[in-house]
Amino acid sequence: MELSSILKPEAVRVLSAASSKKRLFQEIGDVAEGALGLEAQVVVDGLLERESLGPTGVGHGVALPHARLGDLAEVAGVFVMLEKPIDFGAVDRQPVDVAFALFAPEEAGVDHLKALALVSRTLRNTSVCAKLRANPDPVKLYAILTEAQSVQAA
Repeated sequence: MELSSILKPEAVRVLSAASSKKRLFQEIGDVAEGALGLEAQVVVDGLLERESLGPTGVGHGVALPHARLGDLAEVAGVFVMLEKPIDFGAVDRQPVDVAFALFAPEEAGVDHLKALALVSRTLRNTSVCAKLRANPDPVKLYAILTEAQSVQAA
């Protein structure tokens, strides 16, 4: 599985106005609707439902919100950089400025877990995160994310 198969270039954004976790989820829903053809409110509801089980802020300013959605054919994602970090209830209590939202079909057991592991592995790499934070341009962000995986695989 490759990040380029999960993430489309048009699903990468830099956000300036997300002031809370809920607002971030609404922004992610809007991006998912435009880039992936998903219904924004279904995305938001799925993310909020999963988040109610426990925060998906994994530390070091990174969050991996995710949800299983009934009307989805394959695993897909939305990547956002926040100009202003927000409180996310992360395990290390650090505010979040990098979020990779992952969506999977309800029946995608192992594929969902593989995709989550792939994204987590990529964003745990401190040099990848430093490059992402230094290049707030969606085209560059997409290139860094997809290039990071091929470098790790080599």
